[in-house]
Amino acid sequence: MGKITNEELLSSINSKFEGKITVTGEPFGLLTIETGTDSIIELLGYLKNDPTFQFIYLTDITAVHYPEQEKAIGIIYHLHSLVNNVRIRIKVFIDGVACHIPTATVLWQGANWMERETYDFFGVIFDGHPDLRRILNVDDMTAFPMRKEFPLEDPNRVDKKDYFFGR
Repeated sequence: MGKITNEELLSSINSKFEGKITVTGEPFGLLTIETGTDSIIELLGYLKNDPTFQFIYLTDITAVHYPEQEKAIGIIYHLHSLVNNVRIRIKVFIDGVACHIPTATVLWQGANWMERETYDFFGVIFDGHPDLRRILNVDDMTAFPMRKEFPLEDPNRVDKKDYFFGR
């Protein structure tokens, strides 16, 4: 079997999910698409279970925070087809206040820890997750440390003044 091209993959996805997919780019040959919360699980299931593509390996689930955007939180999925040696990145952008998205644990048990980590650092709630709780930070922590909601440095620190650095 020959290697599946990004064009073939995209053509198949567009025919199955017409109007629900946006192509955001192809950096370094990695097809990157965007979809919504209503079709993410169906799309992931299609890519995993399709006998041609076989994206059976969920490499990563993570998130990014763009506070200046209307949909401030982006959940990023990386899938790998070991049979075809092809990768794909799928992005879903959601509101930064109501951060809900369906869980991928219905497709991959390994999504459990990735989703817990994403919840712990970004506050994304994965609906239907079997055990969504903090994984690295303390349980009573109220903030989500990877969100860009706080200044990077304390403006009151005296050791950060420019004259200490010859400026």
